[in-house]
Formats: sequence, C-alpha cells, structure tokens
Amino acid sequence: MLNIVAEIVRGLFTTLKHATHNPVTIQYPEIKRPVRYRFKGRHELKRYDNGLEKCIGCALCAAACPADAIFVEASENTDEERFSPGERYASTYEINMLRCIFCGYCEDACPTEAIVLENQYELSFVDRESAIYTKEMLIVDVPINGVATPQQVEPGAFDRSIPDMEDPK
Repeated sequence: MLNIVAEIVRGLFTTLKHATHNPVTIQYPEIKRPVRYRFKGRHELKRYDNGLEKCIGCALCAAACPADAIFVEASENTDEERFSPGERYASTYEINMLRCIFCGYCEDACPTEAIVLENQYELSFVDRESAIYTKEMLIVDVPINGVATPQQVEPGAFDRSIPDMEDPK
C-alpha cells in the first residue's frame, strides 16, 4: 500500500514541477514562429537587379522534380521584347502545390538560381485551381532601380549589369 501512495506522490510532484514552467505553445496566428535557416517553403522566381528575369526557360527544374509538379514552356527573346538575358525565357511557368513535396531539387537543378524555396509556410487552398501557382504569382517584384519586363534593347547590345554573362568578344 505504501508503494502505491509513493508512486501517486511522485506523479503529482512531476505534474506540479511542469506546471510552473512557461508554456511551449505559440499563439499562432497572432505570434508567428520564425523558421529555421534551411526551411523550404513557398517557391519564388527571382530577378536580376536590372529587372530581367533569371529564369531562362531551360526546364531543368521540371526534369528534376520527382513529383512532376512543375510545368515550363519556353519562348524566344527578341530585341523588342526581352524578358531574360538569355536566348529564351519561361513564357509559362506553373507549379502544382498539391503535388509539390518541397524537396528542393528544382532549386538545386536551376543553373541561374531563378527558383528559390523561401520561408513562407502559410499555404492554403479552397479548390484545386488555386493550388496551381502561375509565373505571375511566383515572380518577385521589380527591384527599385530595375525596369519591368519585357524590356526593349538595342540589337546586339550586351548588358554588363548582369554579372553571370560574359562578353562574347
């Protein structure tokens, strides 16, 4: 009988000990917990400082995606309408967020570092159509000193403001 009472007292002591600590619960959505450094959240399509899109429409991200969640359709850049510094740009870029497993393979496969998994984790959808993120939803805003795409450039002009490009001469 004494053994049973000792166990009950030990259990009560454990309960009282933890009752005096601060709660671990975070009052979400009023207080948002900061994410870790390596967290993989919502995708973003990045731009260069001059406003051109980094995505060149190579579709390596779509090929690397194990869930087949990315669709890329490329079109040719012209001097009258330039979207990216390369020969092509992604005219259609879609990610089905219901299929995405947030593995980051698309980010690793991108040669221009155009697609980046950022730290936004609040993703909710009311229907299947709203779960498909288009290029307009994914691309970041034009930087302060940049120009919106499509840009018009002189024929044969070379843009030195993009550090990745090399002078062909």
